Amino acid sequence: MVHVVIAGAGIVGVSSAIWLQRAGHSVTLVDRMEYLTRTSFGNAGVLAAGALIPVSVPGLLKKAPKMLFNRNEPLFLQWAYLPHLLPFLAKYLSFARMDHVQHYAKHMSYLLGDTHAQHQSLAAGTGAERFISDDDFCFGYGTKDSFTSDGWTRDLRRAHGFEIEELDGAEFAERDPMYPDQFAKVACYKNHGRISDPGAYLETLLEHFQSEGGQMVAAQIEDIEMQDGQCRALITDQGRISGDHLILAMGAWSGPVAKKLGIKKIALESERGYHIELHAPSMMPKAPMTVAAGKFVVTPMEGRIRCAGVVEFASADAPAQEAPIALVKRQVKALFPDLTYDHLTEWMGRRPATSDSLPVIGPATTCGNAHIAFGHQHVGLTGGPKTGRLIADMVSNTLSNADLSAFDPARYQ
Repeated sequence: MVHVVIAGAGIVGVSSAIWLQRAGHSVTLVDRMEYLTRTSFGNAGVLAAGALIPVSVPGLLKKAPKMLFNRNEPLFLQWAYLPHLLPFLAKYLSFARMDHVQHYAKHMSYLLGDTHAQHQSLAAGTGAERFISDDDFCFGYGTKDSFTSDGWTRDLRRAHGFEIEELDGAEFAERDPMYPDQFAKVACYKNHGRISDPGAYLETLLEHFQSEGGQMVAAQIEDIEMQDGQCRALITDQGRISGDHLILAMGAWSGPVAKKLGIKKIALESERGYHIELHAPSMMPKAPMTVAAGKFVVTPMEGRIRCAGVVEFASADAPAQEAPIALVKRQVKALFPDLTYDHLTEWMGRRPATSDSLPVIGPATTCGNAHIAFGHQHVGLTGGPKTGRLIADMVSNTLSNADLSAFDPARYQ
């Protein structure tokens, strides 16, 4: 048994902590504990097993400039941040190739494909089971042409074993009255899953971790102490926190520490997302729905509807902007003109995006007692439990025949 210190208590850090605990290790979680800022709190709540298509797809370079200057497109940039962002964007756009899409899909299908089962295993016996369901994940298209043009994404997902039910809009309306005439076609990805309240889900897992003897420290992580190729301690505003092994899972804030662990060329940016929640709505959708035209997701939550989407490139520490939230509000109003609700809340969070869109999972390259787990961009909730299991197996030296080369931190050494 070793004492593992985990930097970051989002879904990846908490999943790692629980699996390490079950493997017999003692674990300390270190995080600012600012719950409302966590990406794990504010995601769309979908277990997106079939999320095999990265944002950087062929044609993005041509479309991006027009999108940035169109207030009705879900891509935003804080222009003062552009000089800092340019090196990342150059690398990011270099992966907008079909061969990389195929590479991404192959490896992400392994990480995400069994997410519902992974969440059930993680939550077993914790009390968090009640938040997990096996809903379909639907994609609604306003026109048959838009449905047809997106056919290649369905073909790719089917090639990786996903079952998709295709319905006319009228057929789907009989299934879900929330959408009487909004869509011409709907693609339903079967048995994906949903978390009905991601924030409460994470909190319940944390409470279980503590009830099993896990330690939590609320602290701002400032640095790491290295000696003789080993990580000796986290340096925080609450003092040194030492352990035998370190897991770095700080999401969009992982970059500086990762570089000290040997990931010198990591290109990591904050790809910010926004959501609004409609509390006590007059109607509730049956299952999560991606509105293809607006690139946002409508998800039923406990007592509210969450509408999440938008990509904004900006500093992780920059304040939220009004334009992305205003776009989501306009889209929701156009989609549900007759929907009423008690009140509305807003949120913004930071997705950790790598230049190749693939997460970084594996051993540190210059430190013999550290592992790295971050960079899941849009699919942190989906991939968190399996990532945590993989990390726990690595720390415990449990052999695996899985091909994890695409996630290897050494690609950024």
